[in-house]
Amino acid sequence: MIRSLLYASDLGVYAPFVMQHALALARTFQADLYIIHAVEPMGQFAESLLQSCLDEQTLDRLHSQGVDTVLASIEGRVLANLRDELGEAADLAVIRAVRVRQGDPAQVILEQVERLQVDLLIFGSHSRGAGADVPIGRTAVRLLQLAQVPVYMVPLSQHLGRRKG
Repeated sequence: MIRSLLYASDLGVYAPFVMQHALALARTFQADLYIIHAVEPMGQFAESLLQSCLDEQTLDRLHSQGVDTVLASIEGRVLANLRDELGEAADLAVIRAVRVRQGDPAQVILEQVERLQVDLLIFGSHSRGAGADVPIGRTAVRLLQLAQVPVYMVPLSQHLGRRKG
């Protein structure tokens, strides 16, 4: 039985398309829907640039407070976009939480699957940067390999191909 779902969003151009699948499943199963978005940590170049420009205390404060502020801001924007896109109270009512976490996307998603004890994981086959010639994205591959719950992967290659033409 499916009582709860986790939709892993990349907030990309096809996120609303995948979201419609997640909502349809949540309605069909009368299940709770959780949404997660993972923000990758800063790269080494950005980190070294900050280290060269900021003193240690300011850098520590930026890491602790700045990242939390950015993640909270992204969560707020995701919620606002959902309200604008969905509009229907019934669709919004199935969404239990929207979370934005920093870390490796696959790891963040799998941690949320375990923490929330969801029954189904939903995601798209590609991220923003993947082209039509790539059949499945890196994060999607890792989720398919490592997920301990059933997955529902929305194929986006057909939509990526149409977009080019």
